[in-house]
Amino acid sequence: QARLVESGGGLVQAGGSLRLSCAASLRTFSSRTMGWFRQAPGKEREFVAAISRSDDSTAYADSVKGRFTISRDNAKNTVYLQMNSLKPEDTAVYYCASNPTGSTGGAALLYDYWGQGTQVTVSS
Repeated sequence: QARLVESGGGLVQAGGSLRLSCAASLRTFSSRTMGWFRQAPGKEREFVAAISRSDDSTAYADSVKGRFTISRDNAKNTVYLQMNSLKPEDTAVYYCASNPTGSTGGAALLYDYWGQGTQVTVSS
C-alpha cells in the first residue's frame, strides 16, 4: 500500500527557512511526478511545486517562485521542499502528493496518493 509521510514542518519567523521532506513507500516512486500542495485555514488546497520523475522539469506557483525549491532523491524515495524567505502568508498545512501521469501540472486531480500533511507556521 502506498504511503507518503511528510516531516520538517514547524514554527519559524518571517524571513527564515524550513526544509520539508516526504518519504514515499511507492514501488514506482522513480516513475512518478511528485508535488507539494498547501492548505491554509479557511482556504482551499493550492498547488505549490512539482518535479518530474527524471528531475528534469519543475513547476512552481507564482507565489513561491524564487523562494522555494523542490528536489528529489530517487535512491531514497524522498522528495524535498526547501523554503526560504518565508512569509506569514506561507502558513499552512503542507501536503506531499504523487502523480502517475508524468505531468508537472498543478491540478490536484492529477495526484492519486497524498500524505497526511505537516504544519508550517510563519510568525511575523
